[in-house]
Amino acid sequence: MEYPKRFERVAISSVFGDPMDRRTWSAAPYNVAICLQKLGIAVEGIHSGGTRGERSLLALHYMMTGYGRPHSSEAVLRLAPARRRAAERLAETARRRRIRHILHTGTLDLPPVDSDDGVKHYLYCDHSWALSLPHRTDLSDYSRRAIQNFEDTERAALESVEHVFTFGAYVRDHLIGHYGLPPEKVTAVGSGMGQIEPYDQPKDYGRPHLLFVAKHLFAPKGGNLLVEAFRIARRERPDLLLNIVGDGRSASHVPAQPGIHFHAHLPWRELQRLYRISSLLTQPMLNDPWGQVYLEALLSRTPVIGLRRNGLPEIIEHGRHGFLVDEADPQALAATILAALSDPQRLAEMGWSGQQHVLQSYSWDAVANRIAFG
Repeated sequence: MEYPKRFERVAISSVFGDPMDRRTWSAAPYNVAICLQKLGIAVEGIHSGGTRGERSLLALHYMMTGYGRPHSSEAVLRLAPARRRAAERLAETARRRRIRHILHTGTLDLPPVDSDDGVKHYLYCDHSWALSLPHRTDLSDYSRRAIQNFEDTERAALESVEHVFTFGAYVRDHLIGHYGLPPEKVTAVGSGMGQIEPYDQPKDYGRPHLLFVAKHLFAPKGGNLLVEAFRIARRERPDLLLNIVGDGRSASHVPAQPGIHFHAHLPWRELQRLYRISSLLTQPMLNDPWGQVYLEALLSRTPVIGLRRNGLPEIIEHGRHGFLVDEADPQALAATILAALSDPQRLAEMGWSGQQHVLQSYSWDAVANRIAFG
């Protein structure tokens, strides 16, 4: 049975930048747009975010509201006035371009202000405000009043859309259970990957080479936790080697410690090479909702070690293609690293099964098909 397309023309919106630019939201909007276009759907991008001056005024409003000093742009963008301004900007652009369908990437330019104009709003998201709270490293920076306000605006945003598409099934379950969205209104569509290509050549899992991809978020990605775990594990395995990929902001966090090699601003082909020569991706991310880096490692037949939270259990099928650590504890992480490296044959089997799982389950073409027809 063939289903009709949800739309023949759609705008993709983002408050963080031009959705048609690869640099916006880890290229997810760009990849979805390209694959929707392959299905014959006309796609336009709308940057619904404001200017630096507008953000400064909103930061002042944040403080005057009694929320304290905003410590991030996300905190400012979660304000009800910030959401309303983004929604107004988006609605005005949609009216001018005569757009009738909008796919939001995140809830920060919702709820829509044009609900009476016949425009249908959809959402593609990897998390929610409430889902982020248990593991937020910055939770103490938010007042109780701010936390409740952001919960209320998130709920209003979710209730205002035609349909929600989520990266993970765990997010879908949360939106239904916590926010009370009807199950038929929420679909888990997954995600795809970047430019990393599948690896099918011989691989030596006996070499204890670890990889950590920090980019600019060393601490939130679990870098401090990993460095301490690596120091502990290397007492037992002096041959351990850890490659850390990041930029200048991460470099200052990396200690001059035996066995640790820092790589700054790698082209993707060199990053691909590191994925392929690594026995394990050790990526104990503290609160990443999904983690494209997990998928890219598995595509390279590199099993993953990370924390038992957010999207990782779903991605590695609860331990079939990697290892889960229950707590953000360096001793536990070190023990898991050593146990994993003690069985190269098991790593090889996990690498192969993980690659098959990713190839069969995650692609931007599949995401676009599920959004367009699901």
